[in-house]
Amino acid sequence: MKFDIVTIFPKMVEGPLQEGIVARAIARGVLDVRVHDLRDFTADRHRVVDDMPFGGGPGMVLKPEPLFVAVDRIRETRGAPSAVILTSPDGERLTHAVAKRLSARDHIVILCGRYEGVDERVREHLATDTISIGDYVVSGGELPALVIVDAVARLVPGVVGDESSVAGDTFARDGLLDFPQYTRPAEFRGMGVPPVLLSGHHAEIEKWRREQAMARTRRHRPDLLANGAERATKRERSEES
Repeated sequence: MKFDIVTIFPKMVEGPLQEGIVARAIARGVLDVRVHDLRDFTADRHRVVDDMPFGGGPGMVLKPEPLFVAVDRIRETRGAPSAVILTSPDGERLTHAVAKRLSARDHIVILCGRYEGVDERVREHLATDTISIGDYVVSGGELPALVIVDAVARLVPGVVGDESSVAGDTFARDGLLDFPQYTRPAEFRGMGVPPVLLSGHHAEIEKWRREQAMARTRRHRPDLLANGAERATKRERSEES
């Protein structure tokens, strides 16, 4: 799977890509990730990528020309992307379902937003998706781009060594939060491990984990249970029709 990340701060992106699961997948050739400096796609000697917004207002706006040229160049040298993602706080929220949908693509370009925003023509005529990593604002799209790459890449076969661990992740198990995890020692400073986990009875352990995942989701994210019930109802109606 290919990723191309376009940013005015390539070093912010390159460093984290050299560590962890994604780095190992790149080294094994499972992932092909390239980082591009947006200023390399400008035509003026000052390599200007931003300008003042029409109509006035504070801050600067990323110009459309360098971003369109960047995607054109990527298309010429790396092949046509199956998705062009613009990072923006007003985009579709990144969820497990969105990451799973994107993991089916074979080539994703990510355009990192900056400043007061990006010329709207980029969103309307270049990007296929606009993604937000949450209801807050960060200084630019570099951190969101890394989050998107990590969330999507771990769902690509061969990226995570034990793929069963991905299937059991939070949100992957019927949209529930994960159950509590414990490891050695069984006793630590007077705090013990639930006896069922030491019993060796796998059916009972699985039942306990399911109950704990439901309880944790109900306590911390009841909206997930409501969404799951709504999806189940829609699925049942679809099957009946």
